[in-house]
Amino acid sequence: QVQLVESGGGLVQAGGSLRLSCAASGRTFRSYRMGWFRQAPGKEREFVAHINWSGGSQYYADSVKGRFTISRDNAKNTVYLQMNSLKPEDTAVYYCAAVRDYGDYASPGPYDYWGQGTQVTVSS
Repeated sequence: QVQLVESGGGLVQAGGSLRLSCAASGRTFRSYRMGWFRQAPGKEREFVAHINWSGGSQYYADSVKGRFTISRDNAKNTVYLQMNSLKPEDTAVYYCAAVRDYGDYASPGPYDYWGQGTQVTVSS
C-alpha cells in the first residue's frame, strides 16, 4: 500500500513558476515508477510527466516539454514537478500516481495509487 500526498499548488501569473511535491508513504517507494497527471474542469485526466525507478529516465507530454521537469528523491520518498513558463491552459488539478508494473506510462489505467490532487491556477 502506498499513500501519496501532493502539495505546492496555488495561484500564479502566466510566465511564473511553481514546484509541486508528492510525498509517498512506505518503504517501497523506489519500487514504483511515478507519474504526474492533470485534469481541468470538463476534461479528461491527461498525462503530464513520468519518471522511472532511479530517476534516470523521464517522459513528458508535448504540451509541457521544455517547461516542466519531473524528478525524484528516493531517500525522501518524494517526487517533484518543477513547472516554469506557466500558461493559463496549465490550469488544472494535478495528481501524482505510482505504478509498479510495466504498462503505458501515459495512460491513467495502469497506475496503482493516486494522490488527492493539488489545484494549480494560472492567471493571464
